[in-house]
Amino acid sequence: MRHLLQVRRGKYDKVPAQWHRLWQLFVLLSLGCVRRDYKGFCTLTVFLEKERSYSISPGKGSGMASTWQKIQEFYKWALENGDPRTDRWLLVYSPLPVTLLFTLYLVFVALGPRLMRKWEPLRLKGLLTAYNLTLVALSIYMFYEFLVTSVLANYSYLCQPVDYTQSKLGMRQMARVCWWFFFSKVIELLDTVFFILRKKPEQVTFLHVYHHGTMLFNWWAGVKYVPGGQAFFIGMLNSFVHIFMYLYYGLASLGPQMQRYLWWKRYLTILQLCQFVAIAIHSSYNLFTECPFPKGFNIAVFLYILSLIVLFLNFYYWTYTRGKWEKLT
Repeated sequence: MRHLLQVRRGKYDKVPAQWHRLWQLFVLLSLGCVRRDYKGFCTLTVFLEKERSYSISPGKGSGMASTWQKIQEFYKWALENGDPRTDRWLLVYSPLPVTLLFTLYLVFVALGPRLMRKWEPLRLKGLLTAYNLTLVALSIYMFYEFLVTSVLANYSYLCQPVDYTQSKLGMRQMARVCWWFFFSKVIELLDTVFFILRKKPEQVTFLHVYHHGTMLFNWWAGVKYVPGGQAFFIGMLNSFVHIFMYLYYGLASLGPQMQRYLWWKRYLTILQLCQFVAIAIHSSYNLFTECPFPKGFNIAVFLYILSLIVLFLNFYYWTYTRGKWEKLT
C-alpha cells in the first residue's frame, strides 16, 4: 500500500501537490475500500508526505490491491503520456482542475436558482453584450487560425495525424489554437451562470448542461493528447458556428427592440445540426480506413456527436416543428 497512491510528478507538472492528493482520494473513495480491518470497517490508508489513515463506513472492498494498483498505474500513465508541448499550459497537465471546475459548475446549476429566489433577476445588459461580442471575436480568431494553419500545413480533410514537432505551424499555431478552443469552453460555462442570474431557468436544460460539460472534458483530452491532427476540423467548424451563435446572443442582449432582426434563430439551429452531421461523417470515415490518428478518439467523437444530433433534433422538434403544428390545429 505504501507506494500505491504515490504519483510521480512529471517534468511539466504545474499543478499543486494538494490537488493530486485530493484527486487520488476522490478516485479511491468513489470506487470503494482497499481492505477491511478485523472489525469489518474499511480502512483506507493514504501515504502522501506522511502516513494518514481514514476510517470510513463499512464497505464491500476486499483483496482488491491489484485493482487499485492498476488504477494508480493508469492515472500515472494518463498524467505522464500527454503531449509534452501542451502539458505546461494552463489547466492541461492534470484532469483535476477541470473536474473541480465542472463540479462547481454543477453545484451552481443545482443551487443557483434557489439562491436567486430572494433576488430580482439581474439585467446585465452591458456585461452580456460585451461578453457575447468578445466570444464572437474569439471565435473569428480561432476559425481563422484553424483554417489558415491547416491550409499552410497542407492538412488532409480525410486523414490527418497530429504534428507533435516544435515547428511553427504544429506548435505555435495549431496546438495553441487548440488550447484556445479548449479554454473557450471554460469561458462558455458563463452562459449558464448568466441564465441563472437573470432567472431564466427554462434555458438551463439537460441539453445545455450536457453540451457545455462534455465539450469541456472532450477538449481537455484533445489538448492533452492530440492537439491538432483531425481534431482541427471539429474546432474549425464549431468556431465558425459560434461566430453566428454569439452574434445572435449579443444582438438579443440589446433588448426587445432587436427581436425583429433575430428571425434567423431557426436557421442557426439547422447550422448547428449540419455541423454535427459533417463531424460525424468526418469521424466515421476513419473508422473504416487506415489513418495514423488514434482510432479511440474517432470512436469517442463519433458516439458523442450522435448523442448531440439526437438531442438537437429533439430540441428542433419541440421548439419549431411541434409548436407550429399546434398553432395550425
